[in-house]
Amino acid sequence: MVTVPNPSHRPAFPLALGLPLALVTGLVLPLQGRINGALAVKLEDGITASVVSFTTGLVVIAAISLATPRGRSGLQSILPAVRNRSFPPYYVMAGAVGALFVFAQSFTVGLLGVALFTVATVTGQTLSGLLVDRMGIAPGGKRSITGVRVLGSVLTVAAVAWAVSPRFGGTADVGALVLPVILPLVAGFLMSFQQAMNGTATVHYGTPIAATLVNFLAGSAVLWVALLIKLAVAGAGNPLPSEWWYYAGGPLGCIAIGLAALLVRSLGVLVTGLGMIAGQLVGSLVLDVVIPTAGTVVALPTVLGTLLTLAAIVVASLPWPRGSFPGRPSAKGR
Repeated sequence: MVTVPNPSHRPAFPLALGLPLALVTGLVLPLQGRINGALAVKLEDGITASVVSFTTGLVVIAAISLATPRGRSGLQSILPAVRNRSFPPYYVMAGAVGALFVFAQSFTVGLLGVALFTVATVTGQTLSGLLVDRMGIAPGGKRSITGVRVLGSVLTVAAVAWAVSPRFGGTADVGALVLPVILPLVAGFLMSFQQAMNGTATVHYGTPIAATLVNFLAGSAVLWVALLIKLAVAGAGNPLPSEWWYYAGGPLGCIAIGLAALLVRSLGVLVTGLGMIAGQLVGSLVLDVVIPTAGTVVALPTVLGTLLTLAAIVVASLPWPRGSFPGRPSAKGR
């Protein structure tokens, strides 16, 4: 049975502070994706690139855990929390969701393209954000599925589809894309559960540092097994590059996972996820303008879709007065 802390114990992250932090957290992800993608191209091996990213992240977060008082305190609380079943033991495998997301990137982006991959993951994450909040498995407790939250979620998916629409090709065989699109859809759907599990674990560990460390341990273990299988079947790819920036993806992942685990306590899973989605779009837009790559498309729908996403976050997250929307419960139901 899930042990959820009393919502009154939420940290002092008001919406005015928490939502911008969620957006900043999302800004990290496009840069991480750009770095990991470049490493995969350099190595000609997506699995090895994923292992490098997770392993460097593990090294960084392990060093932080050992070097800081909060980190050492969190390390000491991991085994007691798991042993005492403060939360379901399978929560320690939340990092495997990150590994699944990396697998989805490696094996489906080439088939679907970045645009369709993005829409699939955002759709899955938005739908599960509503479900996870309703189930109350995040540390903030249950949050009602209200008309305004559904509207904000629908607007977000539509806005993301509009923002990435310039990247869609016109010759795709829709039937051939049905099966490949399932993997990123499932990966996106599970991301909200990962955030909820990390948030709950953070409460019991006492710090997001410990939750992030456990995430990277689990994800690295899954990916190393996949790499060993790949090496046995297909052999090694290109040698590792010498440029330092190829190894920055893992540390950026530490920042994203740690902040998300902290924010779900105050904002809930849905609003945290929507804020991060908005940050991803803004970050992608900035990267495409400042550091464009081959195939980059920045058109009017890209800018307008990004702005609509920001508006959708406002719709889904603001504490609207009672009676502002038909069928909406009072603020206590949130």
